[in-house]
Amino acid sequence: MSASPLPGRRSVLRGSLAASAALTLPAAVGAAAPAFALSGRPKAGWGVQTGDVTTDSGLVWVRSDRPARMVVETSATESFRNPRRWHGPLLGTGTDFTGTTRLRGLPPGEQIHYRVLLADPDDPRRTGEPVTGTFRTAPVRRRDGVRFLWSGDLAGQGWGINPELGGYRIYDAMGKLDPDFFLCSGDNIYADGPIAATAALPDGSTWRNITTEEKSKVAETLAEFRGNFRYNLLDENLRRFNAQVPSIIQWDDHEVRNNWYPGQTILDSDTRYTEKSVDTLVGRAERAFGEYFPVSTLRPGARDGRVYRVLHQGPLLDVFVLDMRTYRNANSPDDQTVDPQGILGAEQLEWLKRELSCSRAVWKVIAADMPLGLVVPDATEGRANIEAVAQGDPGAPLGRELQIAELLRYIKHRRITGTVWLTADVHHTSAQHYQPSRAAFTDFEPFWEFVSGPLNAGAFPASALDGTFGPERVFVKAPTAANVSPAGGYQFFGEVDIDGGSGELTVRLREQDGTVLYTKVLQPGRVGQ
Repeated sequence: MSASPLPGRRSVLRGSLAASAALTLPAAVGAAAPAFALSGRPKAGWGVQTGDVTTDSGLVWVRSDRPARMVVETSATESFRNPRRWHGPLLGTGTDFTGTTRLRGLPPGEQIHYRVLLADPDDPRRTGEPVTGTFRTAPVRRRDGVRFLWSGDLAGQGWGINPELGGYRIYDAMGKLDPDFFLCSGDNIYADGPIAATAALPDGSTWRNITTEEKSKVAETLAEFRGNFRYNLLDENLRRFNAQVPSIIQWDDHEVRNNWYPGQTILDSDTRYTEKSVDTLVGRAERAFGEYFPVSTLRPGARDGRVYRVLHQGPLLDVFVLDMRTYRNANSPDDQTVDPQGILGAEQLEWLKRELSCSRAVWKVIAADMPLGLVVPDATEGRANIEAVAQGDPGAPLGRELQIAELLRYIKHRRITGTVWLTADVHHTSAQHYQPSRAAFTDFEPFWEFVSGPLNAGAFPASALDGTFGPERVFVKAPTAANVSPAGGYQFFGEVDIDGGSGELTVRLREQDGTVLYTKVLQPGRVGQ
């Protein structure tokens, strides 16, 4: 695999990927049940995924329709001449027939073609039809550059896969940009959001969803959480995208339940739930999350099961994936003057400080599953609580803002350059510049926060700003009405393009069809921008 210039490194032959992604799936209704036929060969009808790809490694994911041994073959070309073979796990009921195989010792900055074979555990010679995919390892040469996309929020507010609109069309637009990877900023599923067959639209027309049994109610059992992840894989656009673009996945609240926090008890008035312990639901959701996504820190054998991690993407970029859900304190008015736990927890905050200090990458993208200066209220328990960081008081930091102030102060005084915050969650797209001269708390350097999403969910009006860290919203696109369906537009993703020559980082906020709405170019080597 010889090195090649940037255009060659980004070239992808999509024909075989489209065929692979279009493998026949079970019928939508009742599709969750695996096939236990005693005859036939294992099938991988849910496609393939790759995740947490670095300069020399990556994870490959697959799901079988019955017990099978996972085998992965890699090659420098689609012809698979002289392939390298990787023996993966035995797929069975314990993981809902899913599995991941770690590939190590890969060449950096190269296109890797792979195919997954599922073998009969009792007769390895009997294999199903191979499913193919491709990905690029991160470069070690700065001049190669890096380009990736980000967004979040899929199948929310009852807006699921609508075949009449082409399903999750946004993945087709993202795939055409041929990014090095996709960062999903959370709410990969809506476990608390049932999908009905139809929904009325404001113009009198009808939205029509593909439905499954597991999506007919809120998820409580492990099987129901698994079914939520399988639901999205019914979409051909997503399967095709997964076969072409590796992902970095984080989670937020809807992987479990709206606005959850550790130790929460679901109110008896929420009759949708018979299981009232949120911690019990979290355990089941996290297990299904780790089964259905290739996440290096959650796969079997990982030293510590956690979502937060850092992914090194070569000399230009490190991605710091946060978990602003698992370690937070309870949602409250968030006006306390002392708050050591905050939204990250003490251990994760120290980890983030340490990793930022150690990073030698030109750019340090902080992937947050919630925004910093946008006010996100929580009324799920009948009180005026706060769900994110900002609580609407533009004065000195209070509550969870205290922890963010500590982090921003640390970045300034350690002179950590090139930090950029990316997030989703609020179902509109915007760009905020944070500036000490506008802020109540001033001991930090200026920085940018960019918001995107949803991928396929209800869109909502722009959130209010909190002046504590001096944000100025320089761009926003959002509806004026709440819960606008994907048929009404307002579905978004973002692009980050780091130039290998100049080191400049360009952010583009894009609409569902790929149209560029806003562009910002940032210069390398600065503590603040």
